[in-house]
Amino acid sequence: MSRQWSVLGVPSSAGAHTPGLEQGPAAVRAAGLLTDLRAGGLDVDDRGDVPGFRWRPDPNRPNGQNAPAVAAVAEDVAAGVVAILADGRTPLVVGGDCSITVGVMAGFARAGREPALLYMDGGPDLFTPDSRANGNLDAMGVAHLLRLPGHLPEVAAVGPPITADRLVSYGDALPEEGLDHEREVLEDLSIVRVTALDVHRDVRAAARKALAAAESAAGAFVLHFDVDVLRFADMPIADVPDSGGEPIGLSLHEAMVSVSVFSRSPRFAGLVLTEVNPDHAPDADVLSDFTTALATALVA
Repeated sequence: MSRQWSVLGVPSSAGAHTPGLEQGPAAVRAAGLLTDLRAGGLDVDDRGDVPGFRWRPDPNRPNGQNAPAVAAVAEDVAAGVVAILADGRTPLVVGGDCSITVGVMAGFARAGREPALLYMDGGPDLFTPDSRANGNLDAMGVAHLLRLPGHLPEVAAVGPPITADRLVSYGDALPEEGLDHEREVLEDLSIVRVTALDVHRDVRAAARKALAAAESAAGAFVLHFDVDVLRFADMPIADVPDSGGEPIGLSLHEAMVSVSVFSRSPRFAGLVLTEVNPDHAPDADVLSDFTTALATALVA
């Protein structure tokens, strides 16, 4: 299936714990993602970057740090996505922290589209300032899309809400025993969930299950790919290593098989790549290996 891709960089760590993610778009480009995609025969243009933001402490908002910057970045992302869609192209948005997906979904809404969101992430980002004491908004993006109690109105206002039936959680490594806030939210809202354990058992079956749920939820879907879904020892590029804990995250092979299954769907409408921290890669070849694998999965 031939798609015309447009890459939009979001050099922001506004929603993160510390700086680093603002370097992600430049590092991914330097590692060869666009070259690899073009080498596979894909039509790819580069829309450059939206204005960025480097994380800084926000003592006045300890439970929702840098919220105005998170909202401003998301607004710029939404405008960029609208422009890409207006040209009939497929957005590949490269961050940056996970809160940028608020802007991506807002951009689709402003273009008159209501896609499902297939959320491939070590954790489903369902915290709010009431349940996340350290205040990093990249752990709260989906909570704001769903308008969970305690969300910040200035972040949520970037775009309309999505309903729980338009969300599919994929690859999380949340604990299955004991109290866990995000797992409880997934269960309470009956959100379709395909866990890391499901992927480890049978990656293709797990990916097909998630894809079927996303395709049945809407006429199109956006794939959010946070690299913290990956086993850090296998691919050490995430901002938060093995953020989900146990069970351990996906292998690079499992993740790319999944991306390949998702991207072959005629309802696949766009990709958001988040949480790449190049400072964590031990050498340049690591990130190049990742971008080559991602391009191969998207071309296949």
